[in-house]
Amino acid sequence: MKKIILTLLTLTLISSSSTVMAQDLNIPAKHIIAVEANTGKILYEKDATQPVEIASITKLLTVYLVYEAIEDGSITLSTPVEISDYPYKLTTNPKASNLPMEARKYTVGELLEATLVPSANSSAIALAEKIAGSEKDFVDKMRAKLLEWGIKDATIVNSTGLNNEILGDNIYPGSKKDEENKLSAYDVSIVARNLIRKYPQVLDITKKPSSTFGGMTITSTNYMLEGMPAYRGGFDGLKTGTTEKAGESFVGTTVEKGMRVITVILNAEHQDSNPYVRFNATSALMDYISSNFALRKIVQKGDTYKDSKAPVQDGKENTVAAVAQEDISLVERLGTQAKPSIQFIPSSKSLTAPLEAGTVVGNLTYEDNDLIGQGYITTERPSFELVSAKKVEKGFFLKIWWNQFIRFINEKL
Repeated sequence: MKKIILTLLTLTLISSSSTVMAQDLNIPAKHIIAVEANTGKILYEKDATQPVEIASITKLLTVYLVYEAIEDGSITLSTPVEISDYPYKLTTNPKASNLPMEARKYTVGELLEATLVPSANSSAIALAEKIAGSEKDFVDKMRAKLLEWGIKDATIVNSTGLNNEILGDNIYPGSKKDEENKLSAYDVSIVARNLIRKYPQVLDITKKPSSTFGGMTITSTNYMLEGMPAYRGGFDGLKTGTTEKAGESFVGTTVEKGMRVITVILNAEHQDSNPYVRFNATSALMDYISSNFALRKIVQKGDTYKDSKAPVQDGKENTVAAVAQEDISLVERLGTQAKPSIQFIPSSKSLTAPLEAGTVVGNLTYEDNDLIGQGYITTERPSFELVSAKKVEKGFFLKIWWNQFIRFINEKL
């Protein structure tokens, strides 16, 4: 009966989402947030700031640190990784999602696939040990990275999201025997946004319904991908999470109506009767977002914003047009009466000729007057760099001398 009710709820949201208000939205999950990835603008939230168990969603942070290690040159995708006894023995534990690792040596790239597609736990531990020497030291790196992002209320005790009781004697020193990693939905969205913005290549893995590992076919746990039971076009990630404490959770990302959206569903309800409930809930959330938000282009690539110009010293011209390097769009709620305040602010650093075309000359900023919850998951409000439209040549030397003389006099007065 619960399954029928949930299905009817999803169909109702799909058919009438254009008239559903946020306060009337009834998505069956305890903690929810949806964010536009480019700006960090919150599009919907429900009890999003309470830290709760996140299970294998933890692996998004683990993978971020793997890509960071690749970026700094300490490893590559082809670097071999030895599987120590700790993760190897865990492959036979039926309580931990895993893959056989009889070869005892795999590349970083292979272990990334195993971590992200079927959510293998031993591959995540092996990567952690490779990067930091031990899982304990890797957890220290995870904690430090969260603090760097302003996340201070997290609980991180391992690289996988497993309950400590499954790990036996390999738990983080000082942690409880039944402890699990905890983040809020808000914090999870920060992790996901940082990952896909800095390392978008992760989506080349997470978009795969299946892959291979050690000669075996492995299948994604994300049922919203093409060919999967809860398929919805546009989804190319990101990560499921399931433990008894965490329930069934899912971080998704998709592009709809030109918007790159991150969705977080933690502890979906009715999971006992519907194996797809976290995905149904995500789809219902996206129906609401697609019907209530849209991108509005405010500047086209190569154009100024309201004839925006930046001052230039000692040039043949005193100003230069400030143009967008790419299309600039804002996310707005459909029908809102609150309009953002947009303005161009020239660079505080003096611009002096000769000035090359494409030099950053200022920022387009806006004040959003239609906020949901905390408004944005970023501490800084979004701004967009504008650049010089053309090269500004140095002016005639007498003009430069005179301008410098005038500036000197003004500074002394």
